[in-house]
Amino acid sequence: MNRFYRQAEPIAAADGFGVTLDGKPIRTPGKRDLVVPTAALAAAIAAEWNAQQREVRPRSMPLTQLANTAIDRVKTQRAPVVRQIADYAATDLVCYRALRPPQLAQRQQAVWQPLIDWAVLRYDAPLDITAGVIPIAQPPASLHAFAVAVAALDDFVLAALHLATAACGSLVIALALVEGRIDAETAFAASQLDESFQIEFWGEDAEQAQRRQALAADIGAAAQFLALLRL
Repeated sequence: MNRFYRQAEPIAAADGFGVTLDGKPIRTPGKRDLVVPTAALAAAIAAEWNAQQREVRPRSMPLTQLANTAIDRVKTQRAPVVRQIADYAATDLVCYRALRPPQLAQRQQAVWQPLIDWAVLRYDAPLDITAGVIPIAQPPASLHAFAVAVAALDDFVLAALHLATAACGSLVIALALVEGRIDAETAFAASQLDESFQIEFWGEDAEQAQRRQALAADIGAAAQFLALLRL
């Protein structure tokens, strides 16, 4: 749609902080008030709206989209969202190691095993490791522990976790990002370890590069959203 406003500004709201367009509060696509927990996040969302040119492009406003997701989807459908996120633990990327070449297997061990070890200590949720891609059953107690940890997060953190988990293909990596154990760049590198290894030998085509850039952008947006929630 064409830009229809002159100025976006953050404001204090009854339950947090909102954003106005020429003095009128922004509402979500679901017609709910766009109210976020921190002034820093509201200011960043206002900056996204002010950065729009002649056309308003929602895809260029990831923080706004994440806030909308938290308010319209996570808040109203918490149980399905929690289940969808937690289900990643059953087939988590970091549990499936290469049979060969040995260099890739060694790199996976070096990058992924510390994350698994961290998850064991943080959530008391050990995961089994396998070689190859055939799915294995994970300990039910561990899957339950991950589900409990995900369910304990608030709506806005869940929205960021949902985006990061889908982009990484790994709940372990995404939780490490949420907990501040790793940053966005490290999360992307860990989630793309296999593909990056192949690119070193065979190169990267344009479509692959575009897809990886989109995934990196999603992980970066989730990390920025989480950081603003803490300010």
